[in-house]
Amino acid sequence: MKTISGGVCAARGFRAGGVWCGIKASEKKRDLGLIYSEKTCAAAALFTTNLVRAASILVSAEHLARGRLHGVIANSGNANACTGEAGIRAARRMAALAADELALGPEAFAVASTGVIGVPLPIEKIEAASSSLVNSLNNDQAGHDAALEAIMTTDTRRKDIAVECEIAGKTVRFGAMTKGSGMIHPNMATMLCFITTDCAINRELLYRALRKAAGLSFNRLSVDGDTSTNDMVLILANGASGNAPIQTEGPDYTIFEETLIFLCVKLARAMAWDGEGATKLVTVKVSGAGSEADAEALAKSVVSSSLVKAACFGADANWGRVLCALGYAGVSFNPDMASVDFAGTADAGNSGVVTVFKNGSPVEFSEEEAKRVLSGGEIEIRVSAGDGPGSAEVWGCDLSYDYVKINGDYRS
Repeated sequence: MKTISGGVCAARGFRAGGVWCGIKASEKKRDLGLIYSEKTCAAAALFTTNLVRAASILVSAEHLARGRLHGVIANSGNANACTGEAGIRAARRMAALAADELALGPEAFAVASTGVIGVPLPIEKIEAASSSLVNSLNNDQAGHDAALEAIMTTDTRRKDIAVECEIAGKTVRFGAMTKGSGMIHPNMATMLCFITTDCAINRELLYRALRKAAGLSFNRLSVDGDTSTNDMVLILANGASGNAPIQTEGPDYTIFEETLIFLCVKLARAMAWDGEGATKLVTVKVSGAGSEADAEALAKSVVSSSLVKAACFGADANWGRVLCALGYAGVSFNPDMASVDFAGTADAGNSGVVTVFKNGSPVEFSEEEAKRVLSGGEIEIRVSAGDGPGSAEVWGCDLSYDYVKINGDYRS
């Protein structure tokens, strides 16, 4: 496997583009994007677990029921959530606009929206821009970049990747983009993720691989504990690589799944890095738990704790907050066997490990050294929960003053 350029357009047969249609106030920011494959794609998606679901989610679920799509149309600046029947009609119209321009039926497109909740979607602006949107489609990095910009809201950096691997003697390519900085919590987040691949694979295995990859990446990610109304992870596979279609589990499927997991983990970490107001990427690693599920629950509890996140922002080795979060995770473990380390990374210039709690008891440590380790851009909280076989790794960020500033006037 190797990383390549091109984003979602790296996969053969895919084009992408984006334009400004006027949903966002500034003409300098694209707000309408499209990803398209002329070949029909096997398609699979995962949606928010929030019971309050945006119109785009409801319409996309309808269109995905047949398991085949040609692409996705997406807007930023307006979530089209909690907008009633008018919102549903607008989401359906979005799909129809893309489809009409490309001589397809509306069910050929998924729909995605992100932005402010509760504001009617100005569908007339999307209608006016639909021709220019399709005309913006390109099969290169520029096309990918335009579509990526069109889905960004409070994001401060791009989050995308493209890779290639060999399956059944053919070079298979994957490309992906995500947006998401706030309202990020396990079981999806305020995120849109679009993945393309030119691999030939049946829809059932595509969905299985996506569930596995999301479970080990996006569902192990937390920024602020809020789960949005609009979350979507969508994968499109058009088979343009010419590989023998993957129809059963085996070596080819394993390569596909492992590549997808690699890609999604990279994107999940990038979202944690770009958490609203974040100054640090925080990784929590738990080992020695009774099972992988227990380890994941313990790690999520720590990475989601506002007090732990605030301590990370202040470079304060307040290990008591870590133990507290472990204790209310709803998972059985023996605190008398627990140990906690804080660690930095060489890449961030804060390498080192400070043990603060070992086998159920506090350990004397240098506050100055702990401050140095926790002052870097990447920090790890390593927890040993006992002598069990379970381990898991999750990602999050610190909680800074800027998070409140960003969300205190989000609508204004």
